[in-house]
Amino acid sequence: MPHTDSRLSGHSVSSQYRVHSFYPGTAYLPQGLGSSVPPYFSLEDNDGAGAQTLDPKPLAPTPALSADMRKVAVLQSQNSTQNVQLLNPLNLSLECSLTADHDKLPNISASWSQDGREIPDSRLSAALEDQQYHVRRLFYIAGEEMLGRYSCVFENGVRADFILATPPFGEVRDKPVVSYGGDFVVLPCKMEEAKPKPLSWRWFRGNKTHKEQISEQPQRFQIHSEERKSKLKVINLTHEDAGVYYCGAVYAIGTTMNPVELKVITYQEPLKPFIGILVEVVLLVSVIFLCEKRRSKKNTSKGI
Repeated sequence: MPHTDSRLSGHSVSSQYRVHSFYPGTAYLPQGLGSSVPPYFSLEDNDGAGAQTLDPKPLAPTPALSADMRKVAVLQSQNSTQNVQLLNPLNLSLECSLTADHDKLPNISASWSQDGREIPDSRLSAALEDQQYHVRRLFYIAGEEMLGRYSCVFENGVRADFILATPPFGEVRDKPVVSYGGDFVVLPCKMEEAKPKPLSWRWFRGNKTHKEQISEQPQRFQIHSEERKSKLKVINLTHEDAGVYYCGAVYAIGTTMNPVELKVITYQEPLKPFIGILVEVVLLVSVIFLCEKRRSKKNTSKGI
């Protein structure tokens, strides 16, 4: 992997500037100055007109940030996608190596984006080293709002996507749970043995954009959870209880949602197909009876 010094060619910092580095609660951690200065570096011009001259104060040593996890994408002419499962907040190093084409330009530009939006001050120039262009960035993934799709994008359009998410459910129910009005129903949810155990479980009701957490109510909602599974019991069902419920497997970094659709019907509803068949049979018998009666009258009038 290249050193960050390879991306500093042509970028010199004058002695009139002092660089003070610090690490706030931000999601984007420095990988070197690159072609622009990250927002958590402050540059003070002490020689400009009207600027105040301050006595320099010694800076306390800042510990180097290390990556808790490292993910690397090696690219040629095609895009790539990696799924990255996270359980806890961490420093995540994302790295991309693009193999040079026949042009072998000495430098190409690259940038980083999150969920399709370019990250400010992430554009840089990557130098050709050992037939490859390398870019690296350190991200602090603090919570669920920082999960999503992170991408390194080179100027030729080749990109690598890193999909950051909590562990997914292996089995997703594609058919609704059906129960009757006035009855009760149990909605099941389970995390597979091969997946990490959730810290806890929660249940929600709503849709993809808006969900309301369900609290236990002895006469309406009862929640029973174990290490890898949870059940929601809905009592005294009404048609208003129909809809999509979500069981949430809670991890330190975020919650994995699994939808369960509930359909509430009446006891007469299963009989509707049979009633329809019965009506068709009655109509058919009636038509046959009328036809036979008419034919009998004709035969009587002819004296047969």
